[in-house]
Amino acid sequence: MLLYGASGHAKVIISCLRAQNVEINAIFDDDLSKNELWGIPVVGNYNADQSSSLPLIISIGYNTRRKKVAATIQHRFGKVVHPTATIDESVKWGEGTVIFHHVVIQADAQIGKHVIINTSASIDHDCVVDDFVHIAPKATLCGNIRVGEATLIGAGSVVAPNLTIGKNCMIAAGSVITKNIPDNAIVRGNPARVIKINK
Repeated sequence: MLLYGASGHAKVIISCLRAQNVEINAIFDDDLSKNELWGIPVVGNYNADQSSSLPLIISIGYNTRRKKVAATIQHRFGKVVHPTATIDESVKWGEGTVIFHHVVIQADAQIGKHVIINTSASIDHDCVVDDFVHIAPKATLCGNIRVGEATLIGAGSVVAPNLTIGKNCMIAAGSVITKNIPDNAIVRGNPARVIKINK
């Protein structure tokens, strides 16, 4: 496996891969001052010819940056899931997605490409999580939620059932979402309210 991004987020991905005895051969990173992470060589800028047969995971936590990088990658993308995650057999999830320790994903949920489902997050039945979303640690999506592309659901947030959250939203940590959220919204509070709509 190859990674792109020698970050703290990469350390958790490495933890997941090592738990499954998957070798990480190298990490690409645009910061040329980095040369290793946990003993794994950091080899500099992305090179499509390096270990071209191996899958790659973008180990960048920021959604918009991950999306931008994904458009430049010529390697095929892998998937990562920690052995402690509980994922119903009916769940579908896309390439480049990472599912961390103690996550629960319930029946008929659909998870897009390059999604981060972070530590102990819970996604209930029939949820649809679009590409490049980040569900932060201990966030809870109740049943039949739709989360738009590149949205962040902050740590410890709760989204009530049957709601839609737009794309490119930022849901602050600890928020409780009780109504639909439009695209590009910054949201916080309990109950949550829209603080700003980004243009």
